[in-house]
Amino acid sequence: MDHTLSLLPFLFIIIISSSHVLPVSPTPSHKLKSATTIRKLNRGGPYIGLVTVIATEENAFLRSVDFRPDPTHPFLDLSGRRFRIGKIHGKKVVYVRCGRGMVNGAAATQQMIDVFNVKGIVHFGIAGNMNNSMSIGDVSIPKQITNAGLWDWLNPDKAKGGEDIAYLDVGNYNVPKGDGDNELGSIGYNYEQLYSVTGHINTPQNVFWINTTQEWLHLAADLEKMELSQCVNASLCLPKKPKLVVGLKAATAYIFVDNAAYRNFLYDTFGVSSSDMESSAVAMVILNPLIFT
Repeated sequence: MDHTLSLLPFLFIIIISSSHVLPVSPTPSHKLKSATTIRKLNRGGPYIGLVTVIATEENAFLRSVDFRPDPTHPFLDLSGRRFRIGKIHGKKVVYVRCGRGMVNGAAATQQMIDVFNVKGIVHFGIAGNMNNSMSIGDVSIPKQITNAGLWDWLNPDKAKGGEDIAYLDVGNYNVPKGDGDNELGSIGYNYEQLYSVTGHINTPQNVFWINTTQEWLHLAADLEKMELSQCVNASLCLPKKPKLVVGLKAATAYIFVDNAAYRNFLYDTFGVSSSDMESSAVAMVILNPLIFT
């Protein structure tokens, strides 16, 4: 995937009074300096883009890998985020901590692929478990990701229908159990709308599952043989040895799922094994020109 530096359009504001036009200031020197640095860095690419979410994940990552910063340009600060440039085991990488949520995940990823010469993105971090066969400490590399937070909250008086792919009937979870009626009604799960270079201009296509590229999934399959540590130290260990699983499904939403009933609904309905707040947004950004269903 060939990504070159793109120059984003600036918004020029001209204030007109009765007799004066105020010109826009020239481009600040720090932006020109950043552009020069970016050109130099990209001549040394391509890089593998690494995106994680919160400081806890970043600290664990930087402690556990042999990250060697670029000796000339170890980092570049853009729009409040620090993009770290360097190598891990000889592989050139650009790393950023995006911040919690789908907007942050999409914004940081878009900025990375617009600015840097990257050949792929690896997004990683903490996720909630939906699958009883998985335990704390296990690692999942999903083959498909969906946005499970795109809802149509339906009027209880209206029949189900339209484009919703699945429904959650709130009344089914009444305590004590009754006839299923509930003023909260039903939630219908909808599709993402994808604007694609392979589609018609200004005509989005409905997308529910986003696929990990087969090439990267094949590479990830070799990691299933990896031995994962069971203990952090002599006094802090997991109950059983963790495993790495490739090829499950994942869900993303602006929802921290700490509810057994909803967890079971997501697993039973969509077959997802993990839930997080950023993955599908990162995947949507890098989808073009990848394959989708």
